[in-house]
Amino acid sequence: MAVAQRKVLYSAVIILGGLLISACDQAAGNRHASPPYPAATDIEITPTISPTHDERSSNQALDGTAIISTPAPLACLSQSGEMVDDSIPTEFIPRPLEFRIYLPPCYHVETEKRYPVLYLIHGQNFDQDQWDRIGADDVVDELVAAGELAPFIIVMPRDRIWHEPPEDQFGESLITELIPWVDSNYRTLPERGFRAIGGLSRGAGWAVHLGLQHWELFGAIGAHSPGLFGVDTLAIPEWLEQIPPEAMPRIFIDVGRRDYQQIQQSAEWFGTLLDERDIPHEWYSFAGRHDELYWQTHVVQYIRFYAREW
Repeated sequence: MAVAQRKVLYSAVIILGGLLISACDQAAGNRHASPPYPAATDIEITPTISPTHDERSSNQALDGTAIISTPAPLACLSQSGEMVDDSIPTEFIPRPLEFRIYLPPCYHVETEKRYPVLYLIHGQNFDQDQWDRIGADDVVDELVAAGELAPFIIVMPRDRIWHEPPEDQFGESLITELIPWVDSNYRTLPERGFRAIGGLSRGAGWAVHLGLQHWELFGAIGAHSPGLFGVDTLAIPEWLEQIPPEAMPRIFIDVGRRDYQQIQQSAEWFGTLLDERDIPHEWYSFAGRHDELYWQTHVVQYIRFYAREW
């Protein structure tokens, strides 16, 4: 299918000073108008006597009318989030499962607040610092400080075996061990609507594999330059059939026009499969190769997609 024929059912505006952005999409936002406050028509005011400072309520002006105050934003929202490296024992892979966790600004200040969680998986021959290196956490810091995104947690696990599932059981460890551990040790919102998964290259293969097979855990899936697993070509259509239409995760697919032919075919195949089933998704073909410059160029768009409904 030609790129010009693809269905692009959603779009996003990419705004971030200092980053190279491909501004080719638009996003719409809802406006919420507050109802007007009723006029105080029944208040009696004595014209010759004004209450003293001690007598007047702190939310009244000198003439006795109400002052409507808006809480000031927390100063910590303009600060950077925290990056934590950790690991947990696992029954599925030979070594402990290592991961990096990004905690958003104000996490340690608003101690009653709970957060959405985004799981981001790196590409082959890289490790858990790749998403950090291309700037995912920096983007969240800046958009949260600007008031454009609600803060959320990012979990970046390490896959070190490089085999396909089920020989590589990294995915089993993520689903049955890492997610419950994160939900138990951090203040997360554990519902699927507040949990998303995405990846780069091989990591995108994992995101599709886990996000569709375990759709009840994830509300959104991001496949960036996807290297889908060969064993999944038969499984993916079956997984899609098993997902109730109203519970279908939001899906984002993108690939560089100078990417490897196999990767382009993988992205085309997945997008066409969704087209044939009339499954809403976003599909993009951008200028670029299969490298970190390409992913860094579009990381703002990725983050906006994941956080759109948070």
